[in-house]
Amino acid sequence: MLAAVAPLPQWVYFLAIALTILLTGLGSLIWFVTFRKKRKRKRRPHHHERRQLNPTLAECGGLPPKRGDPDSPPTGL
Repeated sequence: MLAAVAPLPQWVYFLAIALTILLTGLGSLIWFVTFRKKRKRKRRPHHHERRQLNPTLAECGGLPPKRGDPDSPPTGL
């Protein structure tokens, strides 16, 4: 006799959870649309000149000369 209120039906709990999820999703959507930053796209100008990034060995003068002794250090250092 101590319980003043009878327990609520199960559909009321389901309705409360569904309403909470719906309001959270709706609030997130409104926040996203309201406070998002508008991004400006930066366009690069198109250059119609074609440059080769890695020249071939024939274009840069071929291979360097062969070293004589494998134990000797390189001369350019």
